[in-house]
Amino acid sequence: MNNQKETVKWFVVLHAIILIFSINSICSKTAGVALNDKDYVKALLFYGVVICILGFYAIAWQQVLKHLPLITAYANKAVTTLWGLVWGYIVFGEKVTLIKIVGAAIVIFGVYLVVTGDESVQLSEKKSDKEEQAND
Repeated sequence: MNNQKETVKWFVVLHAIILIFSINSICSKTAGVALNDKDYVKALLFYGVVICILGFYAIAWQQVLKHLPLITAYANKAVTTLWGLVWGYIVFGEKVTLIKIVGAAIVIFGVYLVVTGDESVQLSEKKSDKEEQAND
């Protein structure tokens, strides 16, 4: 039971990291617009934030991988698609269309399939390990 709580904790941490990583797209788009407007100070500031977020993400990602399988963590990274949709609507006033919602739903469903499939593989491996130990 404690192991399950630990896994849930790391899923929450993973999604917090993914949320922070998704802010990267806001900063890079804002920097690009500033660069287009020849506001070099603002562009440099936002590109600096992008670099900081990427540095944080690189370190945090490695910590997550110590506690969650790579395939599970990587599949959950696809949730940035959903965050991109949310940030586009909130920050940039982009339209949320039915096609975008369906696309985000497919991504979330895919993440669900990978995560639940990974859990069943892990349970099978644990069961095999226990049977091997019992036979020894």
